[in-house]
Amino acid sequence: MANKTFGLNDSLSSYIQSVSVREPEILAKLREETATFPMSRMQIAPEQGQFMSLLVQLLGAKKTLDIGVFTGYSSLAVALALPEDGKIVACDIDKKSTAIASRYWQEAGVSHKVDLHLAPALETLDKLIATEQTNSFDFAFIDADKRNYDNYYEKCLELLRPGGLIAIDNVLWSGRVADPNDSDKRTIAIREFNHKLHQDSRVNLSLIPIADGLTLALKL
Repeated sequence: MANKTFGLNDSLSSYIQSVSVREPEILAKLREETATFPMSRMQIAPEQGQFMSLLVQLLGAKKTLDIGVFTGYSSLAVALALPEDGKIVACDIDKKSTAIASRYWQEAGVSHKVDLHLAPALETLDKLIATEQTNSFDFAFIDADKRNYDNYYEKCLELLRPGGLIAIDNVLWSGRVADPNDSDKRTIAIREFNHKLHQDSRVNLSLIPIADGLTLALKL
């Protein structure tokens, strides 16, 4: 979890934001409110949100998935980048944090683009598959419980069209994945997941050391 790029000192992080990040006022406002939360580190960094927005624009995406909403920074960043008829299927189980997300979607004028499902994400993804929405999504962002990353990935891969992109957050896990002595179950899950993706011939792959590590998997 990281709300700024892991491994950068404060000075360089501030410099990158000063010459690169063009954060809309509504996103800055949401980030500032979330900073008052005990779990504020769960929010993505502004440079990551901007990067994801650029990816969505490059893809020409219209239909996306957001697995793990929290207070809504990632979904709001993507919604602002989507065309007027774009849609996000947003998955979370926390009513309190997603109520904040919904408030900001409304304030930003993008609430019509977001379809929030307050249910376990795997149930929502299974319903999308059951209603014949496979091969129809352009982009998916995974940032939820780490021990289910592999399950989320497999469902998203089924739902994405060829040429669609999956972005997976926290794949560096504050550097713990590179520590062979770290046997935390979440660390092991991410470490094994990273290894699996490295060997997965169904996708083209790049791990970007932005924020807490962001893996991009392009469906072939």
